[in-house]
Amino acid sequence: MKANDGKFAPVETVIGDFNWYMQRHRENFTQESFNRRMEQGSVIIPAYYNKYFDVWNKAVVTEMNINVLVDGIPLKGKLDTLEFNGTEVNVVDYKTGNVDNAKNKLAGPTEKEPNGGDYWRQAVFYKLLVDNYSLKNWHAVSAEFDFIEPDSKKDFKKQKLVITPEDLEIVKSQIKDTWQKIQSKDFYTGCGKSDCHWCNFVKDNSLYVSLEEADEEE
Repeated sequence: MKANDGKFAPVETVIGDFNWYMQRHRENFTQESFNRRMEQGSVIIPAYYNKYFDVWNKAVVTEMNINVLVDGIPLKGKLDTLEFNGTEVNVVDYKTGNVDNAKNKLAGPTEKEPNGGDYWRQAVFYKLLVDNYSLKNWHAVSAEFDFIEPDSKKDFKKQKLVITPEDLEIVKSQIKDTWQKIQSKDFYTGCGKSDCHWCNFVKDNSLYVSLEEADEEE
């Protein structure tokens, strides 16, 4: 989106890029969904761009893949945007949908949800990636979720999370537990929630055979 002189391209260029991309990938959409996306883009892109273009950080890296080891466990992820203030990094992740529907996903661990919300865990995971990236002396100070669709009041929202050392330990513990289950081929426990589609699919289809049992049957 930036021009070579360090300035952002005009909004017309951004809309043109969007239209080009949609036409290039038209086969991925039904005619109805294609028309809806094109209409949404023509409305949302100018409004979003005009709200933020004069405050966006120009010191950025976009769509970066990072592979690291954390306590001997391989982790990898693709980060939408890294904004820099020296070596300090704000990781930006772009989300569709209404921010009002994401409140639970942004929340940290509670008694009811001890694992924390999906976006909260994602924010902590991003910090683990950036802080353990040995090729650069970077330090993630925050993760920001940028909702690119307006809310019910036609406004755009961002939610920034600052990660604490306690947050890091919680998510690292979750990662270690998951890694140990992967190593022991323990894939069938599930979350146990009554409304979980996967758990209900496993139960309804009696998919309880472990890998070890499958090996024995062979």
